[in-house]
Amino acid sequence: MGDLSKKLAEKEEVHVKSFATSDYMKFIIPSLLGVLLFMVPITAGEGITIPVAYLAGQIGTLLGDSIYASTVAVITLSVIGSVIAVVFKPSFMLNSPFLNKLFNVSKFWLTARFLGMIFAIITLFELGLEPIYSENTGGLLIYDLIPILFTTFLLAGFLLPLLLNFGLLEFFGALLLKVMRPLFTLPGRSSLDCLASWVGDGTIGVLLTTKQYEDGYYTKREAAVVATTFSVVSITFTIVVIQYLSLQDYFLHYYFTIIVAGLAAALIMPRIPPLSRKANIGYEGTELKEETSIPSDSSAVKWGMNHALKKAQSNKSVQAVVKEGIQNVLDMWLGVLPIVMAIGTVALVIAEFTPTFTILGKPFEPILTLLQIPEAGEAAQTMVVGFADMFLPAVIGSGIESELTRFVIACVSVTQLVYMSEMGGLLLGSKLPISIKDLILIFLLRTLITLPIVVGIAHLIF
Repeated sequence: MGDLSKKLAEKEEVHVKSFATSDYMKFIIPSLLGVLLFMVPITAGEGITIPVAYLAGQIGTLLGDSIYASTVAVITLSVIGSVIAVVFKPSFMLNSPFLNKLFNVSKFWLTARFLGMIFAIITLFELGLEPIYSENTGGLLIYDLIPILFTTFLLAGFLLPLLLNFGLLEFFGALLLKVMRPLFTLPGRSSLDCLASWVGDGTIGVLLTTKQYEDGYYTKREAAVVATTFSVVSITFTIVVIQYLSLQDYFLHYYFTIIVAGLAAALIMPRIPPLSRKANIGYEGTELKEETSIPSDSSAVKWGMNHALKKAQSNKSVQAVVKEGIQNVLDMWLGVLPIVMAIGTVALVIAEFTPTFTILGKPFEPILTLLQIPEAGEAAQTMVVGFADMFLPAVIGSGIESELTRFVIACVSVTQLVYMSEMGGLLLGSKLPISIKDLILIFLLRTLITLPIVVGIAHLIF
C-alpha cells in the first residue's frame, strides 16, 4: 500500500521546469492583481480600506440616488424569477444548472425573498408602517447597507476569479498546509480565504467561502468554520465604531485587542458545537476535492507552485472567466440582497421598538459586574443587541461615561462577528450549511469567549 501511495505521488509530481513561461505569467499576473485588489490596505479619503471596497464606493457615488431604486429593482427581479421557477417550472430554468440553483428555491426562501421585497418597497416609498421604513430599521438597510452590498458584489463578484482560478489558493494551500490544519482544523488552501476575509471585508469573505464550498474544496464543517470565524468587519467599519465611541486615540490598542480575541475564538470555536458537529462531507451534488499531502521528497514551495501552474494552465478561455464573474454577481445580487433586507429589517424592528434585547441582556449584568466593568447595567444590553446590527452597541454605548466600558463595548461588538442586518443575512442567504440556531449559538459563544479577553486587556490599558 505504501509503494502504491509513493507511485501515485510520483505520478502527481511534475517538475516545475516542464511549464512554459506563459504558464508562469498566467499564474503570477492575475494572482498578483487579485491580491492587490482584495487584500492590500490603502489609505482613502475616509480612512483605511482595500481597493475593491474603494472602487465599489466610487461606483456608488457615480450612481448617486438612482442606486436605491436599482437595489429595490434587483430584489423585485429575484422574487419574480423565483415565483416563475417555483410555480410555473419552465424548462429553460429547470434545465439550466445556474438558473435552477438561483431561482428554484424552497418555499421558506421564496417567502423570505418576498418579505424582503415588500420591506424594500415600503421603505423606498415610505408606505404604511413607519417602524418598517424608519431610519434605524428599513431605512438603515436600503439607504446605508444594501447600496454598499450592491456595489461590492458587483465588483468583488466579477473580480473573484482572479483569486480563485489562477493557482493562488493552490500555492498558499501548500505553504500553509501544516499551519491551518493543526491550529484551525482547516485545509491549507483556506489560508488565503481566511486572510481575505479578515483583512479585506466580511462580505467578500462570505462570497469567497461560498464559491469554494460550492466548488467542492470545503466540507460543510470547514465552510461553516471559515465563514463564521474569519469574516470580520472591514478595517474601515472598525474605525467608524471607535470614532463613534470617542476612543479614536486608542485605535491601535483597540485593533490589537480585536486580533487577540478574534484569534482565541478562531482556535476554540471549530473544536466545540455547533461547528464541530457539522458533517465532513461536501456540498450536495459536488464531488469533494480532497487536499493531498506534500510528498516527503518535495518542498512545500515546489509542490505548491506545481499545482498553481496546473490550475493556471486549465484556464483556456477569457470568456469562461468573465461568464463565471457575471454569475457570481447575479448569484449574490438575486440570492442574498432580498434575504438581507428581510432578516435585517425584522431584527432591527425588534431591537428598535421592543424591549427584547434589554431583557436578553440582563444575564450579562452580573457577569460585567464580576469583571469590574463600570456602568454594568447600561452596558449589559450592548452584549446582545449586536446580534441585530453591529453598530447598535456603539449607538447605545455612546452615552456611557466610562472609557473602559466603551472600549469593551467597541471590541466585543466587532469580535462577536454575527449580526443579522448584514453577516447573518448573508450567511443565511448563501448556500453555506448554517442555520439561524447555529448563528444564535455562535454569537453567544463568541461573546463568552472574547469578553474575558477584551476585559483583561482593557483593565491593563485603562
